[in-house]
Formats: sequence, structure tokens, C-alpha cells
Amino acid sequence: MKFPRLLVVRQKFPDRRIPDVPAAVQKQLAASGFAVRVKPGARIAIGVGSRGIHNIAAIVHGVVRYWQEQGMQPFLFPAMGSHGAASAQGQADVLAHYGITPASMGCPLVSQLEVVSLGKTADGIEAFMDREAYESDGVMLVGRVKWHTDFAGKIESGLFKMMAIGLGKFAGAQRYHSYAYRLGLEHIIRTVGRQVLGSGKILGGLAILEDACHNTARLEAVPVEDMERREEENLALVKSWMARVPVDADILILDEIGKNISGAGMDTKVVNRSVTGQYNPWPDTPRFERLFVRDLSELTYNSGVGLGLADVVTNRLVDRIDWEPTWINSLTANTPAAIRTPIHFPTDRECLERISPTVGKVDLAEVTFCWIRNTMELGRLAVSENLRPAVERKPEIEIEATVDFEFDGSGNLASPFQTVAAVD
Repeated sequence: MKFPRLLVVRQKFPDRRIPDVPAAVQKQLAASGFAVRVKPGARIAIGVGSRGIHNIAAIVHGVVRYWQEQGMQPFLFPAMGSHGAASAQGQADVLAHYGITPASMGCPLVSQLEVVSLGKTADGIEAFMDREAYESDGVMLVGRVKWHTDFAGKIESGLFKMMAIGLGKFAGAQRYHSYAYRLGLEHIIRTVGRQVLGSGKILGGLAILEDACHNTARLEAVPVEDMERREEENLALVKSWMARVPVDADILILDEIGKNISGAGMDTKVVNRSVTGQYNPWPDTPRFERLFVRDLSELTYNSGVGLGLADVVTNRLVDRIDWEPTWINSLTANTPAAIRTPIHFPTDRECLERISPTVGKVDLAEVTFCWIRNTMELGRLAVSENLRPAVERKPEIEIEATVDFEFDGSGNLASPFQTVAAVD
């Protein structure tokens, strides 16, 4: 098969980054009034999640420092459901991978799976909280507000979801996702979150908002009484900042997927897939006929969640998967389709040559391609030259170079990004 040349293009996103993240953390918390809600010397449980959040170690360190300067005794705990293979050590390891350890944070990190019941919601759903957090004098959450990969609503991922599902650990996550199958995940997040708020243990949270380049763009100390309203407002804001692939394409190539990139391995609202296998379900999102995934991210630690969203993958990706954390996470979330094994071949070339005839074009020279590193990095991408008219209609896109669609001696793709990146 003869492949077209590629246009390496850059999307011009507004740069909303905070110039001094530690200073912004201190400013927000100093004005929060959180410390007056507890007595001097109180034990404060700081819940931290598991996604690849930019500056997360610096942000969490700032939160720890704030509480210490108020004369409190903070400790960290993983606010996670089934992540880290749903084990205490695995969840501590996840935080360590992001630079969050007792040594680096200057306070204890307590990872365990035991929970305390907080009673039942009006739907009869029992709510839970990490026992160590419950036995503290107050709980603060640190998390990113963003869209969810499984559904669309006014509240998706963020402090409220962390409060509901993260604080409930593995026991809660299993139960909540089962109810969500019938009632919807947004309903579960809201109702369980309100039940958790009713415990009186939550002091508030630090909401992290990222821009289209995943820079830390906003930090907000959210008091407990405003959490649900501010969650809606912050989600609407980050959705307005969201980066997207700028064109439709027959085949979308992803260099990597991983849990550090998205809860579903790849951002479903970028690749236009659902975790149940539906093609192009999201409106106002570019359409892709086929997805080719080349490998796993190094920071996913061999979790293959998201594998099933692809149409074709490489043998090397399949061979790297650690199936235990993969199936634990997927089955807990009730998304078995997300870990189905697609067709796979030894080389990138064979993957593309096998999948290209399935997009409905007799003349394979008409097949269009788009190539991204992963769904978090959309500032620079490559598109096939037959998409030049679509690219040139968009003033926010700059064509940086035209390069060959190259394969190395093993039949695997040579990155079109490296040469151009070296010029930056």
C-alpha cells in the first residue's frame, strides 16, 4: 500500500497556565477559611486521586504545607476506587508514580481499603468512606474537574465524583457502578456525594482546572456548602477550553493509551467512541471510522484499559498488558467492552494495510489519516496531505512541515513529530 505524505500541524490554543502554581495554592487556601472549621492540632485527611494531573505533586505538597502551617496534622490517602489493582499497596504505588510519597510530601500516607458505612440514599444506595478518613477530624479533597469518558452531564469528573466514588474505595466503587447501570452515573455521583456531605466530615476541596494544553489554568478552594454548584460551573468552563482533533479522518492513529491519560485509556470525547463500543456517539466531535493504537503509555504500568475502543492494535501492545489490574478496573466500572482484544498484527505497517480497506473507499489513495501522540497532547498532530483543504480552512491551525509517511526497518512507524519538535 502506498501511503500519503503527512502535514505536521500545530493547533493554537490559548495559554491559560498559572505562572506560579505553589503560590496560587497558598493564596487560595489562605482565603478558604478551611482551618477555622477544625480545632488546633486536628488530624486532616487529604484525599488524592490517580489521574495524570499536571503539577499534582506540587499542588498536593502545597496543601500539606497549608495544613501544617495552621498547626494541624495532615496525612494523605488515595481517594480511589479500583485503581492500583484495588489493593492498598497498588494505590500507594500509583501516588508514588506521580511523586507523592511520605518523604516528598513531608507527612504520612495511609493507604488501606477498609470503609465505614454512611447510611443509604433515597434510592437505597449505601454510601461509604475510607475508614482512616472517617476517623480523622476532617477530610479535604484535591482533584481535577473535567469531562467524564462514559457519559455527559452537568457534573462529571471532579471533586464530587471523588467524594462519592473515590472515598468509597473498591467496596463503594463496585456498588455505585452497578447502580449506575440503571440510574445513570451522574445521578449516583450527586446522590452519593450528598450522602457523604451529610456525614459532616468534608471540609472542602481544591479544584484543579487545566487548559487545552493541560497546563494548570485555575485552582479554586471550594467550601463544602458550595461544592455541587461550583462543580457544575467549573465543568462548564473546562469544557469550553477542551482541545479537539480539528478534522474528520478515516483512520486515527494513536501512539499510546493509558490510565494516566484517561480513565478509559483514551479520552472517548476526543476519539469519538463510547466505552460500550459505539462508534462516533458524541455530537460536535470529529468523526473517525477506525482507530489504530500502537502501544501503551509507560505511565499506565501495563494496564490495558481502553484496548477495546480500538479497531486494530499491535502485537507488542497486547504482549505488554498486565491483565489483572486491567480486568479489575474495567469490570468494576461495568465496561467489559473497553478491554476486548481487537485484531492485532506484528507491525504498524501491517495494521494499517489490513484496516485501511475497511473504511469504505475502493481507492486506498483516498483514505485519510490523522496521527496523535495521545488524547492529552493535541497541540501538534499530523494529517495526511489529502486533508490539506480541510486544514487550510482553519485559521487556528499552522502547517509546520510536510514529511513522508515513513516506516523503519522493522515495519513500524517513524514519528513525524520528532524532527519538528527538535526545532522548537
